[in-house]
Amino acid sequence: WATSSRTTSSKAGQRVLRLGHHNPGLRASCHELYLPAADFVLVWETVPRELSGQKGSRENRALQERSTTIHRTWRKKFLDKLHAAGLHMEKKKVVHYLLLSAPWSVLCYYAEELQLRVPLQALPNQTSHWSDRVLRRLGIPNAMAQEVPSLPLDYYTCPFKVNKLQWFLGSDKQDTFFSTTQRHQILYEILATTQYGCSKEREVGVDRLLSEGVFAAAFPLHEGSCEAPPEGPASGSPSPRQVLFQYWANWRKWSKYQPLDHVRKYFGEKVAFYFAWLGFYTGWLLPAAVMGTVVFIAGIFLVFSDVPAQEICESKEQFRMCPLCKSCPYWQLSDTCSTFMAGRLFDHGGTIFFSIFMSLWALLFLEFWKRTNASLAHRWDCSEFEDIEERPRPQFTAMAPMTIINPITGAEEPYFPKRSRIHRIVAGLVVIIMLIAMVVMFVVSIILYRTVVAILLSSSGYFCGWACSVVNLFFILILSKIYISLAHLLTKWEMHRTQTKYEDAFTFKVFVFQFVTFYSFPMYIAFFKGKFVGYPGNYRSFLGIRNEECSPGGCFIELAQELLVIMVGKQIINNVQEVAIPKLRCWWHKHKLLSTKKAVGEGGPVPAEQAPWVVNHQLLAFEGLFDEYLEMVLQFGFITIFVAACPLAPLFALLNNWVEIRLDARKFVCDYRRPVAERAQGIGIWFSILEVITHLAVISNAFLIAFTSDFLPRVYYEYIHDSSLRGYVNFTLAYAPWDFVQQSNTMCRYRAFRDQDGNLTLTYWHLLAVRLGFVIVFEHVVFFIGRVIACLVPDIPESVEVKVKRERYLAKEALAENKVSGSGHRGTTDTELVLCCGRSQRCQGPMATPKTNMTWQDPFR
Repeated sequence: WATSSRTTSSKAGQRVLRLGHHNPGLRASCHELYLPAADFVLVWETVPRELSGQKGSRENRALQERSTTIHRTWRKKFLDKLHAAGLHMEKKKVVHYLLLSAPWSVLCYYAEELQLRVPLQALPNQTSHWSDRVLRRLGIPNAMAQEVPSLPLDYYTCPFKVNKLQWFLGSDKQDTFFSTTQRHQILYEILATTQYGCSKEREVGVDRLLSEGVFAAAFPLHEGSCEAPPEGPASGSPSPRQVLFQYWANWRKWSKYQPLDHVRKYFGEKVAFYFAWLGFYTGWLLPAAVMGTVVFIAGIFLVFSDVPAQEICESKEQFRMCPLCKSCPYWQLSDTCSTFMAGRLFDHGGTIFFSIFMSLWALLFLEFWKRTNASLAHRWDCSEFEDIEERPRPQFTAMAPMTIINPITGAEEPYFPKRSRIHRIVAGLVVIIMLIAMVVMFVVSIILYRTVVAILLSSSGYFCGWACSVVNLFFILILSKIYISLAHLLTKWEMHRTQTKYEDAFTFKVFVFQFVTFYSFPMYIAFFKGKFVGYPGNYRSFLGIRNEECSPGGCFIELAQELLVIMVGKQIINNVQEVAIPKLRCWWHKHKLLSTKKAVGEGGPVPAEQAPWVVNHQLLAFEGLFDEYLEMVLQFGFITIFVAACPLAPLFALLNNWVEIRLDARKFVCDYRRPVAERAQGIGIWFSILEVITHLAVISNAFLIAFTSDFLPRVYYEYIHDSSLRGYVNFTLAYAPWDFVQQSNTMCRYRAFRDQDGNLTLTYWHLLAVRLGFVIVFEHVVFFIGRVIACLVPDIPESVEVKVKRERYLAKEALAENKVSGSGHRGTTDTELVLCCGRSQRCQGPMATPKTNMTWQDPFR
């Protein structure tokens, strides 16, 4: 790629090689008035053959040389295509850094092609939090508020049109007209759709070249350093990255509002929606954590006054219990005093109240998030993004076999046959079902392992429960890593048209797997363990092994133990990974780069200030938001589906999320390379997943209280026999059948409602009717209240609805005005601008004088 001219960037003072000519299809109104600084970086490494360390046979060396030659050919073809697209490039030696930037003409051409939204009119930013408004009305100082500099303005926007360039705000300043995130989007579109080989072999785009190892990295540049600027009169204003580091990623700001508008401007709407949802979720965890802590403290006081617990602890040798396995000894019920009392911390009357509270809490949380999401989508001008504005994925555009007319936009777009996609989706579902079956087999093997270990270590069965929970956790983490890689391959193969549909399909695959993986064992403990045991002399078995019973303290305490190990253990492991692994990986990457420089003979002291592209290359590659969402949604499932067994779960989640927000913010600002900004209309399919979890939580809590907890048997005993619960322990224990007693010559007891012939008693059937009735009443009451809440709380706030209606009215008024004006130029221009305007706002003020930075406030806004 030969150099055509050299010039100096007005922004960074760096030398840039200007390659190629302007696209002939560009409008004449796009003038080449400036040369932008580098926005995107391509990185690859070449090491001399004598230093590459190639070992092995002659065939292996020949294969490696052939692979290197193919990569070099692909790279040259790819860069030649970028040259033809008109990009500016500057190449650095040793580790090769190719700095990419697009001239004004290329920016204009692709901005219109991608329908990027540009500002028509500036508006005052009126962002505020509901808590801030409430505290202000009450006259209470808001400790969460903070003044963040350089607050982004709000705009009326519309898709960019070259022939309407003079109407856009700031069109006379070409170096700042397109934001940095928009320039990144344009450059990534070029990189992702550039073909370097055969399209049938999918030799298209920079992503394929990265996976093949042709390039080592491709990323946009951060804006300066994340360190705070030096204080003083000549220090200047901080960069956007420094503002985010100082007011968002700072641990001292843990109690402050997140500067979401700054996050959206720097990282794009998709990242901003994640942090908006995470902050909203964390705020809503506060009342749940307070209520759960109160219920737990109440359980502590109830333990010491609980009559059945006192009976067990004082029974001594009154209740001789049957062996838990063939080789296990007889045991005394009084030996379980401590575990029974620990179980009473979670299993008491407050559990019912807290389960109803958390079910309604989850429903309210989703309803109010809908309102917040609608407000943010309107404010960030992306309310109709997925339905109208979203373009096909660059990879889909490059590999689709045909084109078709879009029925909504009327534009010609790439198309993949629906029937072929359905066949691929079905094939992917078959693979998923097979993998889920493997997970179920793994869970069964863990259950059998627990049973065998409990038999071998019958004297320390409680330790066995903890050990098996830890083993289960580590197997879950290993299986998750394997499955996620496979889900990526399947989703790419399915050829989804838009990025939203692609991510939704990938998310669905992985979450179904993760749901089965993480929740299968707690569900076994909650709903199946100890329910199909049989009775002495007639125990039921599975694969020749006797079915597992609950521990002497009951299944409730086991479920709480399992939740604490998986939920809290997973959070601790994830937080340690998020703190330590990025630092270690950055250090290792930096060490490798220095080793490469020394290997080619260009070592020496490291300069005090490295080039920004080198510093950015040393950071970690951004791998998407999926892991962040998955961690939080799984946590949401634990604190709702099984909250009846562990009222402290919301408290642990709250403490974790306070750390998680700043930890994630620090990763994005300091540890990750800057991601390409993506637009979004919300949190995507994750909201639908949260709705499914919420409904499962209502059903799960109803069955937990009815069939796993002792609450209903206690209520039944109080109502039928004794309100003081005296004799309740003896009421829940059955005598061993006569056959078993004659064989062992010893009388013993076991937990069941059976007579001495092993038959179920009338009490069992009465309790079963009570339990089923409770499930039906619980579900219907909670779902009815939830439906009432959904009707009373509109999905879109009234203030947003008024704004939308106002904007639609102004659009109709402009159309009517155009009809009156006939075919005049001014009427046609107004109509076109109003129709393309993101908020249907008739453009005045700056629209009439685009060179003037005026601000006009809509009285309805």
